[in-house]
Amino acid sequence: MNDTERYEFDRQGYIVIDNMLDSDTVSSLAAAVDELEAHALRNLEAPPRKVSPWGPDYHRNPDLGYHVDGSNAEGKTVIIEDFWNADERFDVLVNDARTMDYIGGIVQGRATINNSEIRIRYRGNQSGSHGGMRPENQKYRYGFNANGIDCMMVRMIYFIHDVSRDQGAFSVVPGTHKTNLPCPYGGDPDEEPGMVALEVEAGDAILFTENLRHGGVTNRSGQVRKTIHVGYGPYWMLSQNQATMDELPYVTESTFARWDDDQRALFKPWHRPRS
Repeated sequence: MNDTERYEFDRQGYIVIDNMLDSDTVSSLAAAVDELEAHALRNLEAPPRKVSPWGPDYHRNPDLGYHVDGSNAEGKTVIIEDFWNADERFDVLVNDARTMDYIGGIVQGRATINNSEIRIRYRGNQSGSHGGMRPENQKYRYGFNANGIDCMMVRMIYFIHDVSRDQGAFSVVPGTHKTNLPCPYGGDPDEEPGMVALEVEAGDAILFTENLRHGGVTNRSGQVRKTIHVGYGPYWMLSQNQATMDELPYVTESTFARWDDDQRALFKPWHRPRS
């Protein structure tokens, strides 16, 4: 993270990173996402089930080790969590050197991965606005001290295809990570004053603090919008996936075994391999 990026992240609560992934990596990840989407859609209603502490009823896939919830109907979304277990092509994002350089500039101390989800948004879907001032939940706190930016949970979104506003762009209200008041505007990102749709190209990434007001404007196109999200925070923070909120990360023994020590460290000390 260079000085300009650090300044803009502190000022706005996010940065757009051009060409974060090369074309070969984008192609590999896009194929993995497409295959996992097809598998997940076949198993959405199947047992075994895992009820999230936040309410959704997830399918936990016994073969590929992911959790999935949602629908591919008009206006709906599918969320696939713990995708690491499903396909080794996702391993390229575990301890990616460029990513960790950015994370090291905004999370003080040792950072670990606490969130992993693929968001698949179908025509007519929007992601409601959320974030901003949440004093009851310090897991999303944004701070600044003598050592610089001090974030709790942050998230990197990797884009595997171009996304315009009409294709359901990720959206933010810049600067709201520092607000002291609750948002009075409701949860519609298409209507919220100050909401900016961030148009990106395949290979780009967006890094933001979860304390920033954000969402996703309505996908008005025929393109299904697919993004890969990886969340980071201090090493003591447990899983922030909805299916396993505040539980140990759900990483299978076979996944943990194929990683090197530095990759495993991003899920320690809390990790206990799952069978």
